Amino acid sequence: MSRNMLPSQPVAPAPIMALGAAVDWTVVGIGAVMVVLVFCNVLFHVFDRDIAWTTEFCEMLMVWVTFLAAASAARRGAHMSITEFLDMLSERRRRWADAVIQSVVAGVLAMLVWYGIGIVRSSWGNILTVLEISMAWQYLALPVGSATTLVFVLFDLVQIACGRSREQRYGT
Repeated sequence: MSRNMLPSQPVAPAPIMALGAAVDWTVVGIGAVMVVLVFCNVLFHVFDRDIAWTTEFCEMLMVWVTFLAAASAARRGAHMSITEFLDMLSERRRRWADAVIQSVVAGVLAMLVWYGIGIVRSSWGNILTVLEISMAWQYLALPVGSATTLVFVLFDLVQIACGRSREQRYGT
């Protein structure tokens, strides 16, 4: 399919584009750091050595990359979904269904942000065993990742309200 035949995907405002790029590069960076650290620790194990902090640090990075990657997927409309029933709807009804679904998702994300902030506040006194830093840094991934995902979901809701189909919103 030629580039001219692709549906026109709306250009997001600059702050949303910048946020999306920052999230994507952060996910790539965290992934690269995890690969290097785990590889180095495996090499150390060959010589009966260990980098003790890598397990705990990579666990924290895995939590962060999970929540940030969820935001990255939401930005692209790439979360797994079962669309057999939605695909049978007319274009107008499909947009209504998408709006309802995204509204529910936005509500859940708002709750995750709210309760995530509470978890972070209550965990500053808990210290990670090896890294000896507050567990709040690990738990902070929940409200940060959920808030970032919420931005992309709300932008999608605006696009739905403007009458754009899923194909126009995500270029699929």
